[in-house]
Amino acid sequence: MSSRKYWLGQVGDFEIKQLRVFTTVVQCGGFSAAEAELNITRSTISIHIANLEARLNLKLCHRGRSGFSLTDEGKIIYESAQNLFGTLEEFRATVNNLNATLSGDLRLIFSDTVSGDSRLGLSELISQVNERAPDVYITVDVASMAEIEQMVINEEAEVGFIPRHRSIEGLDYLHLFTDTCRIYCHSSHPLYELPDEQITDAVIESYPFIQAGLKPHEGAASLIEHKELRATAYYYETRLALIRSGRYLGFLPEYYVASETRPGELRALNPQSNHYDLDLCAIVRKSSRANKARDLFVQLLQEKMNQLHNKD
Repeated sequence: MSSRKYWLGQVGDFEIKQLRVFTTVVQCGGFSAAEAELNITRSTISIHIANLEARLNLKLCHRGRSGFSLTDEGKIIYESAQNLFGTLEEFRATVNNLNATLSGDLRLIFSDTVSGDSRLGLSELISQVNERAPDVYITVDVASMAEIEQMVINEEAEVGFIPRHRSIEGLDYLHLFTDTCRIYCHSSHPLYELPDEQITDAVIESYPFIQAGLKPHEGAASLIEHKELRATAYYYETRLALIRSGRYLGFLPEYYVASETRPGELRALNPQSNHYDLDLCAIVRKSSRANKARDLFVQLLQEKMNQLHNKD
């Protein structure tokens, strides 16, 4: 081809058709094998490829007795064509999504007990989504925080619910509510009956303590720094079970304790100093594919949280 500077200009339907012929030939391994796939003759395929090479001012492939092979430029054009077709398909899907009846998947992934939190009102939200979009297939599941973040980033889930322990590029965060976490012991624990003035930090540090099994929240890091870490429990339910054994101390959200235990069953130790605030949030992927079901759910969730905060 000519070594003169060459500008391609506009690419239209005709060039895209030629590129599809070219990529099919590459995938079939040659002109002969592509005949059946394209349902056109070998000579017609040859004309398409020749016209494409002339249009691009590039030699794309070698064909002849020695067989079919791509040039270096042909390899690059093949990869670029694949990217182009992928973008066109994504555009088509986006337009169809905007025009279609609400359907598809809505995958909601929760950390720990968030799904059952009455402040969130998940059942009501799902009812509202189903009323407006009965064809949407809803999946509700639980996972660890790291798994939830990765699932949303990889578009394996539309919305995740986690305590906000860090900020990740590529995720949007919607604040839900804030929980205060305190150190608790069970009524059968030796510290339960001890007067407040005798429960010093040094005393607390002398008893077995539960850790969450992941990098601690920044508010909790200094509070567990000198604790006697002797057990691991990520989920609140399992952490509560350990505390109920009367052998361990551990952090739990105040709201969770109030809703899941009997009055007087647990005692908060040094509640004025041994506490930290934990923000709960919903996460969605930035720049994700168009998804009307997700957008509807997030809209309803935002409205629900606005109502909750206005009450406060």
